[in-house]
Amino acid sequence: MGLLLLVIILGWAFDVINGFHDAANAIATIVTTRVLTPAQAVIWAAFFNFIAYLFFGLHVADTIAKGIVRTEFVTLPVILSGLVAAIAWNLVTWRLGIPSSSSHTLMGGFVGAAIAHAGWHAVIYSEVFKIIAFIVLAPLIGMIVSMIFSFTLLNLLKNSRPSKTHQLFRRLQLFSAAAYSLGHGTNDAQKNMGIIFVALISTKQLPANATIPLWVVLSCHGAMAIGTLLGGWRIVKTMGSRITHLTPFEGFSAETAGAITLFGTSALGIPVSTTHTIAGAIMGAGITKRLSAVRWGVSTNMVASWIITIPITAVVACGIQWISQFV
Repeated sequence: MGLLLLVIILGWAFDVINGFHDAANAIATIVTTRVLTPAQAVIWAAFFNFIAYLFFGLHVADTIAKGIVRTEFVTLPVILSGLVAAIAWNLVTWRLGIPSSSSHTLMGGFVGAAIAHAGWHAVIYSEVFKIIAFIVLAPLIGMIVSMIFSFTLLNLLKNSRPSKTHQLFRRLQLFSAAAYSLGHGTNDAQKNMGIIFVALISTKQLPANATIPLWVVLSCHGAMAIGTLLGGWRIVKTMGSRITHLTPFEGFSAETAGAITLFGTSALGIPVSTTHTIAGAIMGAGITKRLSAVRWGVSTNMVASWIITIPITAVVACGIQWISQFV
């Protein structure tokens, strides 16, 4: 029982860290365009992160709980090893200001620990490869939707006065940031719900056919909201100004495109990276001005961090799980 409690507490800690690590995803554009102050932005994002559970199902949580590692090979040490590896990599990338994917740290850690415990056959590779595919697809979809959305709006508003348009999109960004925070909450908070849920099943606290308890849903959303309130200012700078310079119009387009992408993938139960999604959407908004408006060197460094996240956390979790067998 003590180990289960530790797993649950570490799961909540991961959600808090995920919240402040990924706070930049939800608030970078609205802070950079000065629609809200940093303090106002994190409160706004945290609120919509928390209430996301009212609007969407738990498809992503079910995928994490039962679709990545075969449940018969899930043990508390496996979950614990995955969580420790995920938390460690999140803290490292936060310290360096690298907007890596919290989702992929968790998945990589879970998979690596399961392989160390039971071998390669413990993993459901069809689901893992689908998630890996969205390392490319999520930012690409976000970019394309953002470009289409931006070009459409530009054509509709081409005869409007710039000052009037600027003020309009400053107001609209409140709604786009709220929508993106809903998508962030329903996608990212659900990943740890799945981890805690499978921990409860593996220890026979819940039957295999149970539904996720409400206290798990609320506590994970609450931890994510607390983390968002803490903010992640190092990564805000990278996401909000180093990729491209954003105006309220471009911020609105990027957030709306990101939200649409997250709503779609969440409905399908695909755990995608909110970091990848909003980064692609920001690039798409920048491209509508000109290709050179995007700082491709910064973007290339981000993509490199995305590629190495799953392998690194898998190896770290594998090592932790292997060592734990001798302790």
